[in-house]
Amino acid sequence: MTDGSGRTAFPPAPTGLGALSATEIMAGYRRKAFTPRDVMDDTIAALETANETCNAVVTPMYEQARAEADRLTREMRAGEAKGPLAGVPVTIKDLVFVAGVPAYAGSPMNTSFVPEADAAVVSSLKAAGAIITCKTTTCESGYKLTADSPVTGITRNPWNPGRTSGGSSGGAAVGVAAGCGPIAIGTDGVGSIRVPSSFCGVFGLKPTFGLVPRSPGFSPPSWASLAHTGPITRTVADAALTLEVIAGYDLRDAASLPVSARRFDTDAGRLDGIRIGASADLGYAAVSPDVCAAFGKALAILDSCGAQVTMDGPGLDPDILEHTLKPIAFTEQAAAVASKSATALASSEADYRNVIGAGRRYTGTDYIEASYRRGQSRNAFVKLFERVDVLVTPTVAVTAFEAGRIGVDTVDGSKVDPHLGWSPFTWPINLAGLPAATLPCGFDRDGMPIGLQIIAPWLDEPTIFRIAAAFEAAQPWAKFWPQLALP
Repeated sequence: MTDGSGRTAFPPAPTGLGALSATEIMAGYRRKAFTPRDVMDDTIAALETANETCNAVVTPMYEQARAEADRLTREMRAGEAKGPLAGVPVTIKDLVFVAGVPAYAGSPMNTSFVPEADAAVVSSLKAAGAIITCKTTTCESGYKLTADSPVTGITRNPWNPGRTSGGSSGGAAVGVAAGCGPIAIGTDGVGSIRVPSSFCGVFGLKPTFGLVPRSPGFSPPSWASLAHTGPITRTVADAALTLEVIAGYDLRDAASLPVSARRFDTDAGRLDGIRIGASADLGYAAVSPDVCAAFGKALAILDSCGAQVTMDGPGLDPDILEHTLKPIAFTEQAAAVASKSATALASSEADYRNVIGAGRRYTGTDYIEASYRRGQSRNAFVKLFERVDVLVTPTVAVTAFEAGRIGVDTVDGSKVDPHLGWSPFTWPINLAGLPAATLPCGFDRDGMPIGLQIIAPWLDEPTIFRIAAAFEAAQPWAKFWPQLALP
């Protein structure tokens, strides 16, 4: 893995404690090398610096975070602190409830909304000893794949502030990429964890649908049958540790899966015996040359790790975006604001109102027919996983584009849908409810990160972690930092 200029030498690492991984922070506490207050002071300083340039923070929770860090510092000195994430900073996307903290969700309709209860994922993190530092930016109700909103403005990429962070979990990915704490919680309805993680050069995991409960989540519940909650981190081990904490059954979420707690092995090893299917375009996607080149190099790495790599894919309908995703996603988005008047929606951005209008034009029959086609695409993955253990693709067909744009309408000379056509590899996985992760696999000619997506059968996160850990050992992406994070 090179830095986009052909160089393989690693830049100097950031000096702040907020740039350490969660496992490094916990090890430092055990050695008494520093305290939670030390970590929190450095993390907050990094957040303030990154926010000035990238606009990643919606609601700072710094005073509460410092107070919690002081409490944990006292407990650690007394030998009383407990929890697998005790003293580790975490950020929360602004679609996810934190009790007593505003949840704007990027929407002018929610500027006075303050939830009374924590989302289940937040409760789990607090119980594990994690310290929440802030709420991070998202687009309006998570409807698009950038984090720009009429509430917070444009969220920018730490590798190049002239480029987008991606979204809708853009602030979450920016914070991790810029060394502002090791863990962020994002949500993913059509790629909203994986797109910004790919654009910002970090690891992002969309778990199996229902593995991490969303309750009470964000209200109204947009992307109801598509949205997942998961971690964004710099390392595979941190993502696995976070998933161990936040996965679990919650009766309040009808989609929540009654699965037992699990531990995930992230020790890097050979991939002998792993059958990897690979597709550079899923049979229909336009992809930029730089992304194709990085994908080919990633396949060679996987092969060198012992995996059996073959070109294979699920054989999806080339019109899956128009025939399947849009009738479902746009209808669910429109249903989420069905009680809102035209006056209430007037302060929303025009493009969001257009999506709502499109969703309202679909009929119930359209939704049911799309759901039937969704079942067909799910069955295509069932058949694929009889032949291979996982599928790998590029994460996004392009690298981060100009900040402030919704998307691009041309990829490698081909016209694409400006909302979703440049991310053709992410939303089919939401339709199927499969687990998928993105990991950095290279840079384009401008030095912008490129992601590799690993997709596994339902509830097979362990295989994702196994492959990602092997790739991480062979190509240690966490040693590359954006200039914004460097001393």
